[in-house]
Formats: sequence, C-alpha cells, structure tokens
Amino acid sequence: MTEQGFVYHQEPGCAPLKMWTRSVPVEDQAMQQLRNVAALPFIYHHVAAMPDVHWGMGATVGSVIPTLGAIVPAAVGVDIGCGMIAARTDLGASDLPDSLAGIRSSIEAAVPHGRTDNGGAADRGAWSDVPEPIHRALRGDDGRYDFVPSLELIVSKHPKLERASKRAPHHLGTLGTGNHFIEVCLDAEQRVWVMLHSGSRGIGNAIGSYFIERAKEHMRRWFVNLADQDLAYLPEGEQDFKDYLEAVGWAQRFAMMNRQVMMAATLRAIGAALGREVEAAVEAVNCHHNYVEREHHFGKNVWVTRKGAVRARQGDLGIIPGSMGARSYIVRGKGNPESFNSCSHGAGRAMSRGEAKRRFTLDDHAAATAGVECRKDAGVIDETPGAYKPIDAVMAAQADLVEVVHELRQVVCVKG
Repeated sequence: MTEQGFVYHQEPGCAPLKMWTRSVPVEDQAMQQLRNVAALPFIYHHVAAMPDVHWGMGATVGSVIPTLGAIVPAAVGVDIGCGMIAARTDLGASDLPDSLAGIRSSIEAAVPHGRTDNGGAADRGAWSDVPEPIHRALRGDDGRYDFVPSLELIVSKHPKLERASKRAPHHLGTLGTGNHFIEVCLDAEQRVWVMLHSGSRGIGNAIGSYFIERAKEHMRRWFVNLADQDLAYLPEGEQDFKDYLEAVGWAQRFAMMNRQVMMAATLRAIGAALGREVEAAVEAVNCHHNYVEREHHFGKNVWVTRKGAVRARQGDLGIIPGSMGARSYIVRGKGNPESFNSCSHGAGRAMSRGEAKRRFTLDDHAAATAGVECRKDAGVIDETPGAYKPIDAVMAAQADLVEVVHELRQVVCVKG
C-alpha cells in the first residue's frame, strides 16, 4: 500500500514499516532485517526505511529506528558518528590545473588514510607521531574545532577501552578505509567544493563493539531470545545504558571534530598544490548518519537511531553522496514527520563487496570513473559506481523528504 511518498508494510506482531523505496529495489536480506527490528517490543510508532536501504551488520543500513525504554547498540553500529562534511571554497573550476593528480597526491600526503599497522613507521592509516595541532584540538586550545572532553571518566568505568583510548589521538584527523573518502567537486556554477566522509575511527569501533557485547551479555543473563542476536539491547535504567549514552555521545563528538580537522588539512593541501591559500565559504555542512539522539516525535520523547540516515528537519542542510563516478547532493530537509525528519545518507550498496569484485573488471571501473582523478586499481573495485544504487532513483524516491540545494560532480576522489 502506498501513502504519500512511502510504501506501507506491516506484519502481525510487528510495528509498521514505512519505506521510501518505490523506485529502488530492496534485497530480501534487508527486508528480513527490517522485519526483525519491527518485531522488537520497544519500537515506537513505526520503523522508517530510506531509499538507500540495504543489508548491514547489526541492523539495516538506511533505517530509522525510534525506541522507548531501550537502545540497540548494534543498530548504531561500530562506526559511531560516521557522517559527512562539505564546504564550498573560494575556488572556481578555472583555478584548477588541467591535471588534478597533484591535488590528489597533496591530499593523500596530508591526511592519513587506508589500513593501519598499529602505529609503525610506515603506517598510512594513523599518525605515527601525533602532530601538535591534533593535541591542541583535543585539549580545546584550538578554537577552530569542537572541543571533545577527556575519555578518562569513560575508561575508568570500562578499562577494556583503555587501549583504544590511547590510540584515539593517533586517529584524529585520519580518514579510515572502505567507503570513507575525500572528494573535490564542482557545482552547477563551476564553484569548487570539498566533501569528505568519515567517523570516529578506532575508538568509536572499540566503544561500539564493547557495548554490543555488553548488550548480548544482558540477553544471555535474562534468557531473551531474539530473531537476530545483533539486536541485543540495553534497557533504560540499567547502568550500561547510562554508560553507553555517555560513551556514544563522546564518540559522536569525536567524529564531528575528526571531520573538521580533516577538512582544514584538505584545504591546506589543495592550497599547497595550487600555490595559494584556499578558504572555505559560508556554506558548510557537518552531519552524522550513524548515531542515536533523544528527539520528539508523534507526541513523545524517544530515542532515534539513524543507521545510515541523515536528520532532515525543516531547513536542515544535509549531504547525500553518490558513488565515485556519480553526482552528490547538498540538500535541505522538508521536515517530513513520517520519516522522523530523515533522509538517505547516500546511494546505498546494490551488492556486497565480494559480488562487486567478482562482477566488475578494472576496465569497467576505469570507464565508470572517467574524468575523475582517483584510484583505478583492484583495491577499490568494491567501491566502483556499479556496486551502488543509481543516485537518480534514490533522489526521486525521497522527493518528499528533501529538496536539492546544490548538485555536485566529483573531479578528485581519495579513497581510504
């Protein structure tokens, strides 16, 4: 049944599903995950599925899960606070050289990215020696960045997080791997934008993994049987619930600052490649798409977990990136209450990483990313544009959730 822009689905004993998927397919695995979530007894009102919905670890990517009295840590996931930041620069297309390889190399040198080897001299994914500006940012001495308070209190309650907490400074201002990226883009007026995607790095992973296991321990102790053990939850009122909120809030702030630090480094790197200073204009967006917050919906204050979804209240600016060779969008929220004021966080995967590696060749990838200065090797085949849903279909499916403010075309892409 279709109402407004969504498809309505409900099964006995489950909360309703409202799915913005009229123009995009939904895989069977993802549909089953949505049913499993909707069957949880503490779901409030309904579960919303965005048009980029696809199977994910713990819960469906592209879902909005409102709850009363409990939170599912695996629904938030281990990349806590993962999200996007974008800023329009004072550059135009005419300021860029014919070859963009130098800009890409400069960004890659300025921002650690890729796999980490635990801090060795050849470590590409983290700072081996933490730069003083990173220390200043963490201490709050640098007013350009949101200050993230110390982890000491959280670690004092949960010593298993101590090792990851010591690595946190080494990961601030670093990109990560997989679908994390830094891009230089052009808008319709040929103005240059910088856009990047990352989260809370190793410390967020440690916090998420730790509390997911704590929730599973509670389920075992209380003999709670779930359709999927990754839907283990923390009930409100338990100490672990309070501790998780404190830790997840810290990780979300860390993720926000991580993106700010990388944006500043990227602008400096572009400037170094061009031999001039590069400034960011006023249009800038920094938004999470893996997080949990307390919000007011349908008459109640509830916990809202967005797993691969962006908050899109009336007037909110958000970022919906396409794949490496497709368009991306700066959008403005329409405040649709049926989606819990949310929209998609991207195009969404159309297939698994393994399937993409089997299906696409290097020639396929080179053709799909023609005109984009980016890696064109076997290590990024799983991120090739064909592995994602068509961004046009995704945007069409959520026309009642957001309006497009800027359409961006990638010209440089740095992958983790």
